[in-house]
Amino acid sequence: MTIVLNGADAPGAASVADLLERHLGVREPHGVAVAVGGEVVPRSGWPYRSLPEGSVVEIVTAVQGG
Repeated sequence: MTIVLNGADAPGAASVADLLERHLGVREPHGVAVAVGGEVVPRSGWPYRSLPEGSVVEIVTAVQGG
């Protein structure tokens, strides 16, 4: 199964939480927002939001600076 993650093809995952664990090493990282198909997924929904084949996922991380 393949999804589009931040504009590039990537192996799929069962849920947003599984995807975060694979790519960031943590299931519920701080300072991160996730959108699937252009819709923000609340943190409480990460373990339950499935990612079917072809899902378009954006992971955005907060960066300190100025």
